[in-house]
Amino acid sequence: MAPRGDARLFFCFCIFVITCYCTMTSAQVPMDCCLSVKNKMLERRKIVDYGHQTRGQGCSIDATILVTRRGLKLCVPADEAWVQAVMTHVDSVKCRKTGKKCSAKGSV
Repeated sequence: MAPRGDARLFFCFCIFVITCYCTMTSAQVPMDCCLSVKNKMLERRKIVDYGHQTRGQGCSIDATILVTRRGLKLCVPADEAWVQAVMTHVDSVKCRKTGKKCSAKGSV
């Protein structure tokens, strides 16, 4: 009877290890967040894309992430007028490149 008991113990140990591993890996999903924003105006022709970061969804502040031609990601305040103008410009450039009719509100 000892071999059967050892097999059960080994099986339980394996299930425990797998459960712990799955719990740890799902809890350690990295999130790319802006930790601060810089309110420095940028030339809109250098910006090719943008994204939004919302407070409460894994990040501590609201921000707009501007992506430059070189792939740099810059965190800027979401509520500034110049940021809204840059986003509108990026949307219009994307519309012209695709040749589709786009809404005035933007694509994001």
